[in-house]
Amino acid sequence: MKKLWQGRFSEESSQLLEEFNASIGFDRNLYKEDIEGSIAHATMLSECAIITKDESKTLVDGLKQVLSEIEDNKFEFKTEDEDIHMAVEKRLSEIIGSEIGGKLHTARSRNDQVALDFRLFVLKQNKELAKLVLNLISTLKTISSSNLDTLMPGYTHLQHAQPVSLAYHLMAYSFMFMRDFERFISSFERNNLCPLGSAALAGTPHAINREVTSSTLGFYAPTFNAMDSVSDRDFALEMLFNISVLFTHTSRLCEELILWSSQEFGFISISDKFSTGSSIMPQKKNPDVAELIRGKTGRVYGNLIALLTTMKSLPLAYNKDMQEDKEGVFDSLETAKTSLVILNEMLKTTKFNTDAMLKACKKGHLSATDLADYLVKQKNIPFREAHHITGRCVAVAESAGLDLSDVGLLHLQSVDERIDETALDALNLANSKEARKSYGGTANESVLKQIEVAQKFIENALKLKI
Repeated sequence: MKKLWQGRFSEESSQLLEEFNASIGFDRNLYKEDIEGSIAHATMLSECAIITKDESKTLVDGLKQVLSEIEDNKFEFKTEDEDIHMAVEKRLSEIIGSEIGGKLHTARSRNDQVALDFRLFVLKQNKELAKLVLNLISTLKTISSSNLDTLMPGYTHLQHAQPVSLAYHLMAYSFMFMRDFERFISSFERNNLCPLGSAALAGTPHAINREVTSSTLGFYAPTFNAMDSVSDRDFALEMLFNISVLFTHTSRLCEELILWSSQEFGFISISDKFSTGSSIMPQKKNPDVAELIRGKTGRVYGNLIALLTTMKSLPLAYNKDMQEDKEGVFDSLETAKTSLVILNEMLKTTKFNTDAMLKACKKGHLSATDLADYLVKQKNIPFREAHHITGRCVAVAESAGLDLSDVGLLHLQSVDERIDETALDALNLANSKEARKSYGGTANESVLKQIEVAQKFIENALKLKI
């Protein structure tokens, strides 16, 4: 069967070309969007009196039959059809006849057709991902609400630094994921414009109404420049970037979950439902979910770099290079969705070993900064001198085999007689956490405000009806 574009060609396509040129193997994922766009286009053509209402109805009914055949697995995808657009149009013409079927492509090109299909698909997936990120924020908020007083070490350079609560630590991730959510929503708002009607690159001489198709398909408005419309893949690049930043955050969380589940930390126990064993060591319980998500981060980064490189230096307007825009996006979207779902469920069933966390707080002199602050506030000692005094107190504690939070007054006064009993309160780990009442600090009243912010964020996000 001759191809729909074969009028000026005198030779049949090489089989090598057929296989190399075809995208039907992956762009078939866009069948819903392709048919949705074609129905809107046929309806618009009728409203603009470019085709008759009867012709439009025939086209729409035929397109719905094609959709039904695909969803019922009765549709045969063939390499020689090249892409989803040609496959759908060819089958449509088989159903309703080529005389009417051939009118569907009036005032459009595959260039604006694929731009529409891909954009519609990405925008729908954008909303799905945003919902999954919101679920993760909610889970972290819930765990945090129950662990305001669960002490654990805060780290810098992966060394014990200051005491924090588990709630405070997890809320740090909540705010990362809130920014991720906002990026997805911002991208949707910016890219929700309809390219259909741009034709190949220059628009069309037919008296179409792009506002009709735009409104029918749920876009805010048509795109403004036809040449930009068919060559723009910013929406896909933004999606890949947003997913990459999201995975930067999930990989950091997963890295900590991996560390915390180790014997050295022992802070958490990941549910058997989300752990695996060893083929040789019977005692092993491996955090494979967290490791896989950490590993998939490289995969989504690669997809972003691949599309950036594909789009680099392309002259306007459409180029066949842009056929390479979809597979990486499909892969990153699926990777992100499955990863967010399983990460969220794993967190819900993870058990936190609060005793081990508290025990870890007794190592590394976590309240040393509090002693220095006490000397500054209570004894009016310059901070640099207070820092030096505290360092000597740490040395005394270590020589006695004690954590600074457990030393007695005599130990402290052996370094500096100005230290009195109130210093012991400052060195208390729970008091240390509660002392930091500054905006964004570790004190419960501050963390509760953070949790409240997260709750309001979730409530406002749900109002968006994403």
